[in-house]
Amino acid sequence: MSTAPLRLAVINSSVREGRFGPTVARWFVTRSGQRADIEVDLIDLADHPLPHELSHTPADEVAGLLSAVSPRLAAAEAFVVVTPEYNHSYPASLKTLIDWHRTQWLAKPVGFVSYGGLSGGLRSVEHLRPVFAELHAVTVRDCVSFHNVWGQFDGSGALTEPTAATSAAKALLDQLVWWGVSLREAREKRPYGA
Repeated sequence: MSTAPLRLAVINSSVREGRFGPTVARWFVTRSGQRADIEVDLIDLADHPLPHELSHTPADEVAGLLSAVSPRLAAAEAFVVVTPEYNHSYPASLKTLIDWHRTQWLAKPVGFVSYGGLSGGLRSVEHLRPVFAELHAVTVRDCVSFHNVWGQFDGSGALTEPTAATSAAKALLDQLVWWGVSLREAREKRPYGA
């Protein structure tokens, strides 16, 4: 049984100007980094522009764009997607990242931290679950959701009322570690064939 920390990639999916995602992602990375059983890699999609269509992008340019993010996804043993809700769904930048990768998601757990207005981004999470199922990833049940997010963080990026979100983050991370370690051990015994 492996005792190495679980390699968790936290994906900040919004790339819009004026986005609130970095505040939410930094809070979650800080929470995750306090655990000895997790090693965190924050992947901000604003730092990794990806091509939308292969036919319009030269192959060498595609390879260059993917070379920065693909190895980080492959090295991860679990993922947390930090996502807003745009038009009742998730951002195009996240869909592009997901669609340019396949084997990186196989037999790995995915959790969600969502944020937005009244729905707290939960509709984007529900749209993501079947997408990751198609990629043979396992989504964990619990998530962290920030409703009316702009009023929940102060100017320094700290939560004004941290109790509920901290508890939700602990539940999410506990589930990710269980699934992540279990799937790591399973892949070590027998490669996943999809």
